[in-house]
Amino acid sequence: MKTKFLFFATLLLTVVGCNQMERKQQNLSDASASTDGPFKFGTWITSNKNKADADYTTEFKRFKEGGIDEVLINTSTDPQELERLVPLAAKEGLKVHAWMWAVNRPGDTVAQKHPEWYMVSRDGKSCFDTRPYVNYYQWLCPTREESRNHILGLVENMAKVEGIESVHLDYIRFPDIFLPIGLLPKYNLKQDTEMAEFDFCYCEVCISEFEKIHHKNPLESENTAIDMEWKNFRLNAIRNLVNDAYDIVHKHNKNLTAAVFPYPEMADHMVRQRWDKWNIDEVYPMIYHGFYNEEIDWIGYATKQGVTDLQPKNVGLNTGVFLPPFTSAEELKEAIHYAKDNGAKGVTFFDGPQLSDAFLQTIKDAKESFK
Repeated sequence: MKTKFLFFATLLLTVVGCNQMERKQQNLSDASASTDGPFKFGTWITSNKNKADADYTTEFKRFKEGGIDEVLINTSTDPQELERLVPLAAKEGLKVHAWMWAVNRPGDTVAQKHPEWYMVSRDGKSCFDTRPYVNYYQWLCPTREESRNHILGLVENMAKVEGIESVHLDYIRFPDIFLPIGLLPKYNLKQDTEMAEFDFCYCEVCISEFEKIHHKNPLESENTAIDMEWKNFRLNAIRNLVNDAYDIVHKHNKNLTAAVFPYPEMADHMVRQRWDKWNIDEVYPMIYHGFYNEEIDWIGYATKQGVTDLQPKNVGLNTGVFLPPFTSAEELKEAIHYAKDNGAKGVTFFDGPQLSDAFLQTIKDAKESFK
C-alpha cells in the first residue's frame, strides 16, 4: 500500500510539474508574441484645425514614404477633429492613435467650472490656480469620482471614433515629484528631497479615502517620502484609472496605449507611475536621453528594463525618442538599433515636425534592413 501511495504521489507531482512548466512556457511565448511582426515606426503630432486636408495629405504621404507606420495625433480630445484626420492618414497607409492628455488637463473648460476637482499639494495649494513648474500643469485628482469620471468620459469619446488603433494616454500620472536631472537648471532647482510644493495629491477626498483604509492622515506623517502605504495609494489611483479606461476602450473594440516614463522603477520614483502593473495593450516609454544627461546607449538600457519588467505580460513596448538632442542621422540610427536590440517592437519619435528629410531617410533605411 505504501509503495502504491508513493507511486501515485510521484505521478501527481510529475503531472503538476509538467503543467507548471507548460504554463511557464506559454507565458514566455505570450511575452514574446508582443514583439512578433515587423518593427514599426511612429510619430507624435498635434493637430491644427486651420490646416487644410490637402496639407495633411502631403504631410502623411511624406511620413509614409519615410518609413513611418503610425501617427499618434493630439486633437485636444476633440473627436470631430480626429474623425477628419483618420481617413486622410488611412488613405496614405498610416495607422492612427488618439493621443490625449489624461490627468493633466490645462484649459479644460468643463473641469475649470469645478475648482474642487484639481490636485492639491502637500503645502495646500491647488493646481487650479497654482501650477507647479509650468503654467500648463493643471492636474485633476484621479481619486475624486467626478474628476476621474470626466477623464473616463473623454476616453470613451475618443474610443468611439471609427478607424483608430488605440486611445493613447499621456500625462497618466502625478506631477513630477522629481524632475529629470537635465531639466533642473531650467527651473533653478535642486531636488534632493520630496518638496512639498511638488508633492500631490492631498485634497480632502484623497486624504479621506486613504484614512478609510489605513486609519491615518498623510499630512500628519513625519516623512511622507518613506510612507509606503501613502505612496502605494497614489500608484493605485493611477492604476485603477487606467484599468477602468482599458475596460471602456475594449468595449469599443479598440486598444489602450500610453506614453509613460522611461522604465517602471524610474516612473514610480519620479511621477507615481508603475506602468508594468496596468491593464494596457502597449506602452510608449519616453526614453528621452537628453533629459537625463545620458548617452545614446541609455536608450537600450531603459528599453531593456521596461521589456524585462513587462514579462510575462503580453504587452508591447515602443521606445519613444526625443529628436532635438540628435546631432546627426547616424546617431538616430544608433538609437533605433539600441531599441530594437533590447526588445522594443518599434520606435516612436517626438515629434513629427522634427523629422527632417535626413531622419526620415534613416528610418526608411532601417526599415528596409530589418526585413
